Amino acid sequence: MNSSQIKHFDYIFTGTGLASLMTVYKMILSEKFTDKSILLLDQDLKKTNDRTWCFWEKQESAWNSVIFKKWDLALFANQNFKRHLALKPYKYNQINGIDFYNFVFTSLSKHSNITFLNEKVTDINELETHVFVGTEENRYTCNYLFNSIYTKAFAESQTKYPVLQQHFMGWFVKTEKEVFNPEEVTFMDFSVEQKENTRFMYVLPISKTEALVEYTLFSEKLLPKTEYENEIQIYLQQLGANQFKILEKEQGSIPMTSYPFWKKNTKRVLNIGTAGGWTKASTGYTFKNSDKKSSQLIEFLQQEDFKMKDFHKKNRFWFYDLLLLDILYHHNELGNSIFSSLFKKGNPNLIFKFLDEETNLVEDLKVILKCPKTPFLKALFRVVFFQNKLT
Repeated sequence: MNSSQIKHFDYIFTGTGLASLMTVYKMILSEKFTDKSILLLDQDLKKTNDRTWCFWEKQESAWNSVIFKKWDLALFANQNFKRHLALKPYKYNQINGIDFYNFVFTSLSKHSNITFLNEKVTDINELETHVFVGTEENRYTCNYLFNSIYTKAFAESQTKYPVLQQHFMGWFVKTEKEVFNPEEVTFMDFSVEQKENTRFMYVLPISKTEALVEYTLFSEKLLPKTEYENEIQIYLQQLGANQFKILEKEQGSIPMTSYPFWKKNTKRVLNIGTAGGWTKASTGYTFKNSDKKSSQLIEFLQQEDFKMKDFHKKNRFWFYDLLLLDILYHHNELGNSIFSSLFKKGNPNLIFKFLDEETNLVEDLKVILKCPKTPFLKALFRVVFFQNKLT
């Protein structure tokens, strides 16, 4: 294929996950990119309900129309106590993947400057004046490329920054008995056996007989499929749900690391989403962070002389996340005690504000001082003095 046959775009997005779709949708809303040609490339058509996103917020957002369910209450529990949390002024929201995809793609289809192609990206090559993108079928060029295709090896082949996974399996079940409280999400239930890990149940109840029940771990290694399923079954039985139907299943693994993905950004290529470090490292929450980062990116691209390498700004929350991950990497069994200390007496609104990275230093201390001191002091010592030796 000669160069005259290679189609050129202003922007190409490789991968159409959450970060890419949020960013392009906000480009439409801003009305500042109508003169830009935009190409989205992905081997996945996004036609299935492949994931569930949850987030908390005070005000309604651009995504309100696709929120499947909202809760005002949340439960935190471990082997010794239960705490029912009033979330006001926050609400805890659930969005189903398929609803989000349909909403965004319907909007994109109305704009002739935006093209989506169902093609697998095989090659990205940055040149001085443009970026070359190869797929299994075609070749393209662009002025700037936004990449959300995650490369595991970048984080997992180094030893300076700990890497854990938030890995889970969820069953959307319909039970014979009424066993769920549809007004209260189970945020973390550590009453399950920890087995030297950080393990908890997470429940999104839709009605008294319907819920998404997820077995979740923050740990280094994934489990055999049967172990997740056995634990979900045991938990349902403990709730009194001996008879149930599995309507849908989901399974996933989200990297939890403070590895500086943004150092891979170049003059013309910006990594976004998980590939760009947009996932909240200490919790694995992706939706809210991507919502914020995509809005910041839209503002950034409207600057006259923007430099892609300048987009990311590291803050103190990155360091807090690094400390927690260092603890969980070296002593994974401490997760239960850390999160329990935080939620047993802590103000839930302040905790959510802290996790949203919106607190001031005084508020940071109020949250951090609720946690066990010794593990964090040891982690601080390790990170500051021995970070190069982390294994």
